[in-house]
Amino acid sequence: MSDTFQLEIVTPEKKVVDTAATEVQIPGENGYLGILPGHAPLITELAVGEITFHTGAEAQRLAVAWGFAEVLPDKVTILAETAERPSEIDADRARKAKERAEQRLTSGDTNVDVERSLNALHKAETRLEVAEKR
Repeated sequence: MSDTFQLEIVTPEKKVVDTAATEVQIPGENGYLGILPGHAPLITELAVGEITFHTGAEAQRLAVAWGFAEVLPDKVTILAETAERPSEIDADRARKAKERAEQRLTSGDTNVDVERSLNALHKAETRLEVAEKR
């Protein structure tokens, strides 16, 4: 069995990652999944969160939001709505998005879409966390 697998992370706009990896952690809809070479096949829905993958001793991080992951013993393909490297994240914009989501959630307005606001808050918080780990 190989010590690596091929990792591809793709958004509608571009291929973000295409590399050999030794490990990847992905935010599944029901919690994080750790994937190593030879993992049993599965398909899972992605949640908002951080993908961490290792290429040898180096760990890389991405902020992702929604999508699907297909895991095969020798390849992991992630189709994400968004995937951003720390260097691509505009921290000021993420902070403002977080503030807007918090204001909507604490406004007391009964017309606020709470689920959408919580998703926006979680996405902004994830983007800030990943940006800080540069």
